[in-house]
Amino acid sequence: MSDIKQQWLQCLQLISKQTDSEDYNKWFAPIEALEFTDNTLVLQMPSNYYIEYIEEHYINVLAKSIYRIFGNQTQLRYKIAIDPATTTSYVSRRQPQQEDLRKKRYSNPYQSVTDMPPIESQLNKSYDFGSFVEGSGNKLARAAGIAIAKKPGQTAFNPLFIYGHSGCGKTHLANAIGLQAKANFPDMRVLYLTANTFMTQFTTATRDNTRDEFLGFYQTIDLLILDDVHDLAGKTATQNTFFHIFNHLHQLGKQLILTCDRPPKEIQGLEERLLTRFNWGLLAEIQQPDYELRKSILRTRINRDGMEISDDVIDFIAENVTDNIRDLEGVLVSMMAHSAITDAPLDMELAKQVVGRITKIQPRVISVEHVLDKVCQHFHIEREEVRTSSRKRDVCQARQIAMFLSKRLTNSSVTEIGRTIGNRDHATVLHACKVVNDLMAVDKNYRQTVNTIEKQIKQK
Repeated sequence: MSDIKQQWLQCLQLISKQTDSEDYNKWFAPIEALEFTDNTLVLQMPSNYYIEYIEEHYINVLAKSIYRIFGNQTQLRYKIAIDPATTTSYVSRRQPQQEDLRKKRYSNPYQSVTDMPPIESQLNKSYDFGSFVEGSGNKLARAAGIAIAKKPGQTAFNPLFIYGHSGCGKTHLANAIGLQAKANFPDMRVLYLTANTFMTQFTTATRDNTRDEFLGFYQTIDLLILDDVHDLAGKTATQNTFFHIFNHLHQLGKQLILTCDRPPKEIQGLEERLLTRFNWGLLAEIQQPDYELRKSILRTRINRDGMEISDDVIDFIAENVTDNIRDLEGVLVSMMAHSAITDAPLDMELAKQVVGRITKIQPRVISVEHVLDKVCQHFHIEREEVRTSSRKRDVCQARQIAMFLSKRLTNSSVTEIGRTIGNRDHATVLHACKVVNDLMAVDKNYRQTVNTIEKQIKQK
C-alpha cells in the first residue's frame, strides 16, 4: 500500500472515532486520497453533493484529522469524476483558519484553479448593453446589471431577480450582464439557459441515473442565468435540485440571475424556500416600454441597420405597437423584408400594412377635454383659467392652441370646441386657428411648441 493510502486510512480511523458508523460509512468511506504534493492533499469525491454536505457538517472533523496526519500547513483539494474522461477539481472553501486560496494565489478571482474543460455560455451575442436602450421603466434593472458585471457575486444584488411582462427586455438584459461579465473575466464560467432546458436536462439525468453528475456540473458555474424561472412551477423534484444548486452557488459567492414574468410573491406552485431565496437580493422590474422608449428603441434599431425611415412613420409605429419590444422590432424586420422584395419605400403606407398584421389599428378617439388638459399641463395653467375671459398673454396663447389642436385632432365641430373651451362661438375658434397657423408659419419656436404638445396628446 502506498504512503498516501496508508496516511489516508489513518485519517479515516480518526474520523470514525468522531462520527457514528452510519454517517461514517455514508460520507467518508467512499472518499479516496489521490495524491499529496506541495502540502496539498487531493481527495476523490463521489459527487459535488458530498463536498457540499461535508463542508457544511464535517469540515472541522475532516480538517483536524488531516492536519494531525499530514501536517498543519496542508491545503485541501477535491476532485470529482463527472465522466470517465473528465475530472473536476475544487479547492476546499471552508478550511479553518486559512485564507481563501483563490484570493491568495490568483489576482483574478475567476481565474480557473481547476482542470475543468471550458463550457459554451449559450449567450446571445447580439443582446449586449450597447443595444439595450435605457428608459424610465428599466433604469434600475440596467444599473444593477452593470454593477453585477463589474463584480459578479460581490454586490448586494445576488440573486438579481428581473421580472416583467413578456417581450419587455428581460432576456436581453440578462444576456448583456453575462456577456459583459465574461468580457471582464474571460476565465469565468458563465451559463445561460431557460427553465425548460434545465427541466429537460434534469429529466434526462434522472432517466440515465446521472443526477450527481448533473448537480456537480451546475455547481461549477460562476454566473448562472436562469430565464423564465416561473416554468419550474409544479415541478417538485426539479425545484429541489435547483434549490441545492442555488444554495451551493450563493454560499460560494457565485452570481445568480433569474428572470420571471411576475414578482416572486405572485408565483404559484414554487416551494416557499425557493421564493424566500429569490427575495434575498434585488427584485428589479422592467416595465412595458412607454412611448418615448418605444421611439428610442425604434431609432436605435433603424440606425444600427442603416435604414431611412421618417419621424412620422416612427411615431406611427410607436403609437400603435405598444405591448412589447419584440413586436416593435418585428415591424421593422417585416418592413425591411417587404421593401427588399417589392422595392417598396419604407413609408407610412407600408408601415400601416405591416402594423395592421401585428395589431389592430384603431383610430384613437381624442377628446377636446384631453387636448385642453395637455395644453394646460404644458403651460402650467389651470383649465378653468383658460375657460375664463382672461386676456393675459399666456392664457390667450394656451386657449388658441387648444382650439387649434382640438380642430386638428378631434372629431368635434368648431361649435362643440368653442362650447367646451369657455363657451366661445364658432367664429372665435376659427379666428384662433388662423392665428396659430399664421404664427407657426413664421415663428420656428412657436411651431416647435405646438408640435411638441401635439405629440404629447397622441402618446399612449
